[in-house]
Amino acid sequence: MWDSNPLSAYDIALLVRGFFMENQCNSVRSTATSSPSPCGCCQQVIQPAKIRSTTSIITSANRFDHALARFGWNRGGHRVEPGLYQLGKPDTESPVFASANYTLSFDALRSALNGRDSWILVLDTKGINVWCAAGKGTFGSDELVRRIEASGLASIVRHRKIIVPQLGAPGISWPEVLQRSGFTVEYGPVRAADLPEYLKTRTATPAMRKVQFSLRDRLVLIPVELVHLVLPMVVAAAILFFLAGPVAAFASVAAVIAGTVLFPALLPFIPTRDFSTKGFILGTIVAIPFGVVFSGTLSLPLWADVSAGLIPLLVIPATTAYIALNFTGATTFTSRTGVKKEIFRYVPVMALMAGSGLVLGVILGISRLAGVI
Repeated sequence: MWDSNPLSAYDIALLVRGFFMENQCNSVRSTATSSPSPCGCCQQVIQPAKIRSTTSIITSANRFDHALARFGWNRGGHRVEPGLYQLGKPDTESPVFASANYTLSFDALRSALNGRDSWILVLDTKGINVWCAAGKGTFGSDELVRRIEASGLASIVRHRKIIVPQLGAPGISWPEVLQRSGFTVEYGPVRAADLPEYLKTRTATPAMRKVQFSLRDRLVLIPVELVHLVLPMVVAAAILFFLAGPVAAFASVAAVIAGTVLFPALLPFIPTRDFSTKGFILGTIVAIPFGVVFSGTLSLPLWADVSAGLIPLLVIPATTAYIALNFTGATTFTSRTGVKKEIFRYVPVMALMAGSGLVLGVILGISRLAGVI
């Protein structure tokens, strides 16, 4: 997998911004005369740039950058300059590979090509990995053709073939690229690590075409999700500690840990297909001990005892399911249409459950302050 990360609010913002910018440009073009367009946003002509050099060596600085990316630090800053790169001493017959300008994607590719003279054409994907960028269109036919033309690739190599990672296929239409640039698109293996073997025959085995989502692949997703939720988790735990005690505070931490750590680790083993229902199941298992503890207060009236036991059974599964739903953008188990259906189907249920639990908590709190319980 030439690399993948979950979609984020930053990624979505880039997509929305690009959509409106493109609409604005189209509007200007439709009314423009033969004079140059005054709209600065439409000046998208890519000026020819010099050929940059790179190596297959992954330095300590590169590894530090990878670690920061995995932990979600400076989300949009892990990128390389788009353009044409030479790896080693390529000639006119050397293979050409396409990559995203996300550092993890670029570094995975160049390190896999150790000892092989090659050209690497880096597309401007706004610092997004190949898989996600292909879904958005930034790793797409238009950008590939623009980079081919801007780099003068046709005058640099004699052949007319460019190797694209398989996970970039949703964004790259080979007939369109061929028609507009004269270059044939060859879809390489899923993972850059398979390139050395693939290049021996230029044929991908079934194993090379299969997208794996191993335990290691799932575990590397944990840091970025956990980092995003640490602050809300700490705040919620602190508030609950003072309002309801240490067990309630621990319950909030357990809900987040279940969604960010246990869920990706146990993903293939939790029954049902939907991520939301998987999250509900895992959250319910985590919530049961807290429900037993909260409902075991003999000094409370029956209605208050039952309500106290219901609160974790409502709030924890909803929280865990919502966090689990965020993993759909980073897995091979879902499709875009499936995710949309899942959002519309289960998010209202999550909101209803969490809201009901909070209302019960407020009622119990007011009743205690009023001396009812």
